[in-house]
Parts: sequence; C-alpha cells; structure tokens
Amino acid sequence: MAASRSDAPVVIAVAITGSVPRKADNPAVPVTVAEQIESTHQAFEAGATLCHIHVRNDDESPSSDPEKFAAVQEGLRTHCPGMIVQFSTGGRGRDPAARGLSLKHRPDMASLSTGSVNFPTIVYENSASLVTDLASQMKRYGVRPEIEVFDLSHLHGAKRLVEAGLIDARPHVQFVMGVQNAMPAEEHLLDILLAETRRILPEATWTAAGIGRNQAVVMAWALARGADAVRTGLEDNIRVTKDRLAASNAELVGLAAEAVARHGRRVATPAEARAALGLT
Repeated sequence: MAASRSDAPVVIAVAITGSVPRKADNPAVPVTVAEQIESTHQAFEAGATLCHIHVRNDDESPSSDPEKFAAVQEGLRTHCPGMIVQFSTGGRGRDPAARGLSLKHRPDMASLSTGSVNFPTIVYENSASLVTDLASQMKRYGVRPEIEVFDLSHLHGAKRLVEAGLIDARPHVQFVMGVQNAMPAEEHLLDILLAETRRILPEATWTAAGIGRNQAVVMAWALARGADAVRTGLEDNIRVTKDRLAASNAELVGLAAEAVARHGRRVATPAEARAALGLT
C-alpha cells in the first residue's frame, strides 16, 4: 500500500443520501435531484471533494434511472467545480441487471462491492459474475472504482480483479464498519484489514466508513493511521449526537474537517483530491 504521509491532505467524501427511505426520519436527507445538488453544493463549500450518489424514485424508493444520475452529475459539475462524482452501484432495492446502467455517463468513480454480505434485513448479493460485469463496464467507460470492503475476503476479490486486468494495481479501498450483521466497528479489525491490504494491494489508497454512531470513532481511527480520505454524510449517519439530528450534510462535513485538523492535517482541495485518488 502506498504510504500515506501524515502531512498529506485528506479527501473528505460525503455520502449525501442512501437507498433506504429516511426522509421522514430526518427531513435534511436530500431525495430529489434538486435537493441532492443543493445539499452537495453546501457540503462542497464546507470542504467535501468527493460525492457518493444514490438516486430515488418519486416515492423515495431506490432508483437505477441513469438519467437521474446524469442530472445530479450535471448539477455538481456546474456548481461544485472539480468535485469527484462517484455513482453507487449498490444493490439494495435495485435489479442487479440495472446496477451498472448509469456508468455510461462516465462519472469519475463508482462504488464496487467485490463480494456478498449480510445486511440488517437482506443479503447484499454480489455474485462473482456481477462483480466482473460491473468492473468490466467501469474499465470500458474509464470510471475509477472504489472497492467497498465489508469482509476480509472482499480484498481478495479486488486482487482477483487486478490479476484479471479489470482494475489497476492502485485501487481506492473503503472499509465499511458497523453495518448490523456485517463487519463490526472494532479498532483491531481495522488493523487486520490494513495489514492485509498492504500485503496484497500495496499501492492502494484507502479510507474507512463508520455507520451510524460509529461514524466519528471510525474516522478518528482512520486519521490516526494516515488514511487518504474520510467519509461522512447522511447516508451513513443522521445524528450529530444521540439527541440531535444533523441539520445537513454540510454540518457533518464541517465536523469531519474539524477532525482532520485535530489530527494535524488539512482538507484536500479538489485538485489535490483528484491527484490523491489517481484521477485527472
């Protein structure tokens, strides 16, 4: 793994809205295209340089509509110059055959889960053939994958993609910790994941995402270990404290920026974020 310098700028990724209808839980969660563009613009102004995107149907259910992804991307490229646009190819509530439809719009990045895992109420299924198909489409359209790691075996799934020539030897890896029924948010597990990544994907860049109440603590663990990026946003966590909902994605980005500063580092500019993650 490429050594992360302790003085290197940190990319702040914001996951603006998830695939589970939660607007009733927190009205700040952006659902429509216009809401997503405005919420991301506020987060960009607060320091976010990468936006992870899901889109919704009119009833707020998960959508695979490529044109909605394209509309959000167009808005971000207009209002958030240089921001890295990352589409989700996640599977919750989406037909597997439709999960890669938006890739034709050539976002900068897209998420790529390399194996299946238990979620709170479903199995998040990522068959080997689906992973290969999504990786192939990303290669065809020049989209850089972010490898979503929910289990140690998913790192080896990424290594197989490198060996097959479907992704390059410097993937961006995200460890997802704290999902119920999946990988717990425990500090020693992060060390195990990092050690294995350094062994089999030595050029990788990395980040870690803590879900729900784990967001801040996982971010701190990642920063203490020299992570290239941190992730925040209302997709993962809708609370600032146990008793207070977050007012916006921008508020969570602001808290992330404060955490970066506490660890003696600074927030990356859009150009620095692109350089760090191997994007032009």
